[in-house]
Amino acid sequence: MTQRIGVEEEFHIVEVETGLLVSRADTVLEKLPKPTYTTELQQATVETNSGVHTSLHDLYADVIATRRRLDAAATAHGLAAVAAGTVPLARTADIQPTAGYRYRRMVDQYRMVADEQLICGTHVHVDAPGRDLAVRIMCEVSPWLHVLLALSASSPFWLGADTGYASWRTMVWQRWPTAGPVGCFPDAAAYDATVQGFIDSGVISDPGMIYYDIRPSAHQQTLELRICDACPRAETVVLVAGLFRALVTEARERLETTRVPACGGRHEWLRAASWRAARSGLEGTLIDPYTRREAPAPQVVRALLRRVRPALEAAGDWGTVRDLTERALQEGSAAHRMRRTATAEDLLACTDLAIAETRGDTARRRRPVTGLDGNVTSLRRPAPGAPASRPARIAGP
Repeated sequence: MTQRIGVEEEFHIVEVETGLLVSRADTVLEKLPKPTYTTELQQATVETNSGVHTSLHDLYADVIATRRRLDAAATAHGLAAVAAGTVPLARTADIQPTAGYRYRRMVDQYRMVADEQLICGTHVHVDAPGRDLAVRIMCEVSPWLHVLLALSASSPFWLGADTGYASWRTMVWQRWPTAGPVGCFPDAAAYDATVQGFIDSGVISDPGMIYYDIRPSAHQQTLELRICDACPRAETVVLVAGLFRALVTEARERLETTRVPACGGRHEWLRAASWRAARSGLEGTLIDPYTRREAPAPQVVRALLRRVRPALEAAGDWGTVRDLTERALQEGSAAHRMRRTATAEDLLACTDLAIAETRGDTARRRRPVTGLDGNVTSLRRPAPGAPASRPARIAGP
């Protein structure tokens, strides 16, 4: 039986005119229905929740429809939603936390870690086959999760600067005390005891603050993937969801049949593998889980595809996931596309690209900025914090 899947997507809210990240989530959410659309820690972020699906095609249609409704709500206020790990133009002093006791406590407890939580991710939920087995599956699939991070990498810029990373979101995210790779647990009781230990220590306040790369959901009967950047293209969301479901299915079937773990429990290298994926994306090397040595990213991605092909075929996903994988390898990561645009033009053009891809417009068309006299002015835009001297800007798609 094909396991059901769903996704949570986080979106930055930016001002169309300047491209700057703004604390306007409440404005965008005013007429959008809960729980499909909701708030996050910072008022610069909106989260969306898909329905539950067995078909990747249905998941894609859901994601597209949800994005379109969010875009319409943002556009009505001169704003835009951006699905990316980070946005190029932001000022931490401009962003306010969302009201409420839980978020206020997080801001007081974690200070700059919370203040700089200007990042967005894609979370994928897959039906969990019983909590004990789900906890064991986490260990089995963890060696491959950094490959999904590389496929999603979309955060090369931070506060107006090129970080040199494909996923700077990963570096920001891993500052939280419970973020990063998860260890191996024999059953749910052992995992739950560890979580309770964090709570008892005062390091976190509730199970929802377990931010491992993968975890049993704190409120649903699912395994939740949390390692990925938010993805500008909806197709990348579907690709990651299809591969993650296949990894979970493959591990579940093997454990139900043999009950012998394949990972061996040696996860010391997983954080390094995540760092490598965050640094390189699809444009450099990744760590091969079989050899634990560097290898070209396409080689490691195709090794994952071969590993989960039987599960993909059983779910009817093979053709879709294979084609999306090859397209991703051919066109490169979102981080690569964003950096290329910023190099050729500027950071606001990079923001325009991310807005366009979030909207589903991959054929981004631009026009020159015109002055009040109708004459063409420069295509370059002011740097962050510079006075807005231009009377108009290049319109988004």
